[in-house]
Amino acid sequence: MAKYSVILPVRNGGKYVQECIQSILHQTLPDLNLLVLDNCSSDGTLEYVRSLHDERIEIYPAESPLSIEENWGRIKSIHKNEFMTMIGHDDLLHHDYLKEIDLLMQKHPKASLYHTHFRYIDAEGKFVRSCLPMCETQQAHEFIACQMNRTIDSTGTGYVMRSNDFDLLGGMPTHYPNLIFSDYELWVKLMLRGYKATSFEESFSYRLHLSVSKMTNGMMYQQAFGFYMEFLKKLMKDNLLIKQAVHRYGKDMLLYFCESLSHRLLKTPTRERTLSVSDFIEKCKAYAKEMIPGQEFKPTDKFRIRIAKQLDSSFVGRGLFNLYKRL
Repeated sequence: MAKYSVILPVRNGGKYVQECIQSILHQTLPDLNLLVLDNCSSDGTLEYVRSLHDERIEIYPAESPLSIEENWGRIKSIHKNEFMTMIGHDDLLHHDYLKEIDLLMQKHPKASLYHTHFRYIDAEGKFVRSCLPMCETQQAHEFIACQMNRTIDSTGTGYVMRSNDFDLLGGMPTHYPNLIFSDYELWVKLMLRGYKATSFEESFSYRLHLSVSKMTNGMMYQQAFGFYMEFLKKLMKDNLLIKQAVHRYGKDMLLYFCESLSHRLLKTPTRERTLSVSDFIEKCKAYAKEMIPGQEFKPTDKFRIRIAKQLDSSFVGRGLFNLYKRL
């Protein structure tokens, strides 16, 4: 039995999925299998995978079209090797990715999550930038602190974990719309079972273009954000270090998302949402009251939040905003 399973959920992967699969199959450490969860692709993706006739590939075709949450949710129910990693169909593993992970495991056998540095590429595969530097080891509260003050780049690709840990935790938290913030919850849960170890080598590439998160409307995004805030609030009750991290960095995090998600809501047509920008600002105030009690939290003191609230209060204001965005 191979040591690693690389799991590829995909629907209509186009040209990208072919590059992705070739990057997996050409690892310098070939101790792997590739598990493809095809979600009723209609662009030749499934036919391409079958044409490879590679005994390391196992295909799990969906019987009928699934949501992204349902397709990724299938991961916990399929047979996996001892260690697993998940990859987006448009991302690439560098040839030595698994080799670097294997060396990392030898150095940190008690870690519960493994990662490497990586680079961002554009739609054509051209280099955009390297990820922000990460420490070799990181505890859950340190990861949350870095996430809150935006000093870490974290994607759904590139993390390796024990398959047994993944299954015991229930797999991907699929209640998050479009899985936004779902991976953050999973990484934190895994780190609480040990710690994260990271190789300094850039060993995979993450593609920047119209990802699911960028296309997610404001209503779904704020719902996912709310689920993640509830998750953090539960952790704060039982973990003093996480509570201290949230108290220290939570205000900046809440202001950042209050601003960014207010503008995302403003861009979302009113017929597609049941929440106004003003309503969301009040929700952020409620999060602040529970998570950072005693700290002054006045989001409308920030111009971009205040103007989003004002523009969203009228049909004309929303129209002017969307006209400005198109220009």
